[in-house]
Amino acid sequence: MQRRKFLQSSLAATAGTAVGTNNTLTGNAPAAGREIYEWREYEMRFGADQSQLENYFKTALIPALNKLGVKTVGVFKEWRPSDPTKFFLLTPYASLEQRLAIHDKLKTDQEYIKNSAAYNGIPVDKALYSRFTSSLMVAFEGWPAITVPAAEPRVFELRTYEGYSEDAVTRKIKMFHDGEFPIFQRAGLNPVFFGDVIAGDRLPRLTYLLSCASMEARDKGWTAFIADPAWKKLIGDSQYANTISKISNSFLAPTAYSQV
Repeated sequence: MQRRKFLQSSLAATAGTAVGTNNTLTGNAPAAGREIYEWREYEMRFGADQSQLENYFKTALIPALNKLGVKTVGVFKEWRPSDPTKFFLLTPYASLEQRLAIHDKLKTDQEYIKNSAAYNGIPVDKALYSRFTSSLMVAFEGWPAITVPAAEPRVFELRTYEGYSEDAVTRKIKMFHDGEFPIFQRAGLNPVFFGDVIAGDRLPRLTYLLSCASMEARDKGWTAFIADPAWKKLIGDSQYANTISKISNSFLAPTAYSQV
């Protein structure tokens, strides 16, 4: 119980610090009403039976999360698979407190424990992965919840911006709020979520996810985005200079059972 109280206090303090910094510079409201995202990346071992991890997602984890109130769990693979295979798991929570409460409940949920038995029983010499990486994000005020795309053929682009400093990332987030959201929509680059990363590696940074019908639509969308007069005006504003030190992106495809 003491450990849980400590974690709650620590995570809340971390989120409060991040959001408090944004409030000072952008006038954003507190994090209340903005979703918390957990993003996990699993890198499979060479030769591992990836169907075992997928069965765990399909028959144990996602049903349990859905039962406990998380309705849109995303599971993705790389659009162009690498070797070893990677899986990506997106879980949205209403708050940090909900995330902690749900993971406590999973430890005693008998249905989840039963459905996880095969996954948890995998012998060490047949381990599926060595570790997974995880990050926590708080949704941007201007895009406070996931927008789930239509259940049709789609490709996702995950984009990560690493900043020179906390202030630099805060100014970049302000740039999104000052005009980038509608530019994405006009360009046909459909936003799924925008997250200010509050815990994880390579901080400070932000991450967001876009959806398009195809790679061709994605390329056409970015061409339109760059040509948009509103974008040209934004990048000419000196307050947004020297914000991002590194941009990385990857292309993802949803699994058949993904809810995003």
